[in-house]
Amino acid sequence: MKRRYLLRIWSILLTLLPLSSGCIREEEFSNTPQGNFEALWKIIDEQYCFLDYKQIDWDAIHDKYQPLITPGMSYDGLFEILGNMLAELKDGHVNLYSSSNTARYWDWYLDYPRNFNESIIEKYLGRDYRIAGGAKYTILEDNIGYIYYGDFSSGIGNGNLDEILLYLSACNGLIIDVRNNGGGNLTNATRMAQRFTNEKVLTGYIQHKTGKGHSDFSDPTPIHVEPSNSIRWQKKVIVLTNRHSYSATNDFVNSMRCFPNVTLVGDKTGGGSGLPFSSELPNGWGVRFSASPHLDAQKQHIEFGIDPDKKVDMSKEDENNGLDTIIEEARKLLKVNP
Repeated sequence: MKRRYLLRIWSILLTLLPLSSGCIREEEFSNTPQGNFEALWKIIDEQYCFLDYKQIDWDAIHDKYQPLITPGMSYDGLFEILGNMLAELKDGHVNLYSSSNTARYWDWYLDYPRNFNESIIEKYLGRDYRIAGGAKYTILEDNIGYIYYGDFSSGIGNGNLDEILLYLSACNGLIIDVRNNGGGNLTNATRMAQRFTNEKVLTGYIQHKTGKGHSDFSDPTPIHVEPSNSIRWQKKVIVLTNRHSYSATNDFVNSMRCFPNVTLVGDKTGGGSGLPFSSELPNGWGVRFSASPHLDAQKQHIEFGIDPDKKVDMSKEDENNGLDTIIEEARKLLKVNP
C-alpha cells in the first residue's frame, strides 16, 4: 500500500510539469528511465493476474529495482533492468519488447530434462509420413497411430482432422505427441480436443480482472469442450508431454485429461495458463503479461503445469540406440490396454 500511495503522489507531481503537448492524465508517465520503470511496475501491479497466487511481494520488487534506475542510463541498461524485474514473475507469458531485443523468462523449462529428440521423432515418422495442417502422422509398425503436432500456431481444420482420423481408423490405439509444442492458437487446440469426446465436458474455468487489486477477479466462468459434429476417435489415446508443452498446449492437455480414454505420459507440462494481454510503455516498448487465469475443472491453477498420469523420462541408452523412451512406453501401454 505504501508503494501505491507514493506512486499516486509521483503521478500528481508529473501533472505539474510544463508539457508542450498540454496536460497529462494521472495514469500517464514521462518518457524517462524513471517514468518507464514506474509505468511498467504499475501495469503489472494492477493487471497481472498471478501476484497473489505466486505470493510475489510486488512492492518489495519495486524497492529492489528502483535504486538501479538512473536519469542518464542507456536504453540497453534500462531494458536489462526492466527485463530482470519481469523475470521475478517466473512466467513464460511475460515479455518486454524493444526494436532490438525481447526479454523473456525461459527457466520454466530449462531446469527440466528435455525429454525430446527431434531426430529420433523423424525416425518414427519415417520418410512417407503424412502432413495435414500442422500435424504430421503415420501408422507405426505395431498398428498404432502416431500424430506429432509441434506448434498450435500451425492451423488445422476440420477437413484435416477428418482425413487424419479416417487414415488412422484401423489402428489399435493412438499416440498424440505434443512435446516441445510451445503453444499458439487456442482454437486449434480446442478443435483437436473435440475429436476425443462424445459429450459436452467441463474442462475448466476462466476469470478476468475486475479491478486494480491483486485479487480483484470475476467469478469463475465455466469452460466446456463440445464434441465435434464430425469424425470422433473412440479408442484409447495417449498424449505425450514434456516441460516445453506450454500455453495453448497446456490448455489442450488439460482438456484431454478430462476424457476417459486418454492417458498422459511423459513429463510435467510447462504451464502457462494465464491468457496474455499487451500494453505499452511511454518509450514505445511493448509489454505482454498474463491477465486472465485459467483454472482446471476442480478450480485449481494450472499455471505451473500438469502432471502426467505416468512419469517417464528419456533414457540416454535408448537415445543412443535411436529409440524414444516415452513413445516406447506409450506403445506398451496401448498394447496392454487397447
